[in-house]
Amino acid sequence: MAALQPVVAHVVLVEPKAIAGSYYKATLRVGHGCSGASTTGLIVQVPAGFQGAKPQSKVGWAIATRKAKLAAAYNSHGKTVTDDVVELRWTATGKDTALPDDQFDEFAFMGRLPDQAGPLWVKVLQTCENGQNDWSEIPASGTSTRGLKSPAALLDVKTAPTHEHHH
Repeated sequence: MAALQPVVAHVVLVEPKAIAGSYYKATLRVGHGCSGASTTGLIVQVPAGFQGAKPQSKVGWAIATRKAKLAAAYNSHGKTVTDDVVELRWTATGKDTALPDDQFDEFAFMGRLPDQAGPLWVKVLQTCENGQNDWSEIPASGTSTRGLKSPAALLDVKTAPTHEHHH
């Protein structure tokens, strides 16, 4: 009989489903460090189409964002979006605020999801006192992460439900 193991091996999204075109709080759960070492930083690649990403502050962690010029596109307000946050970075301000290997924590950011449904992959580079875990593998097709050693976190963006009115 196999023992049930909690799924803490990867960086995962607490809420892995969301509605296209909505505002979404992405909460990444970090379940362990790197081979026993404490986590000292997290670098999140904001998925393409995720607009206006804003990181949630964390006591004892410094936050940085990186913007990049994007191809001109029209958002729901008809404006052209030409640069947006593409990377979020949390860094422990000292050894005492690093995340020990035997504890878990959550790092969150918010923004607007694309209007079209489909998978969004959130790539995370976890840095530790010794080493790093690069959670960036994406399956060649589909959304199954089975067989991937270091899968990116998957957000399943669904089409908004349609409301029918019957009279």
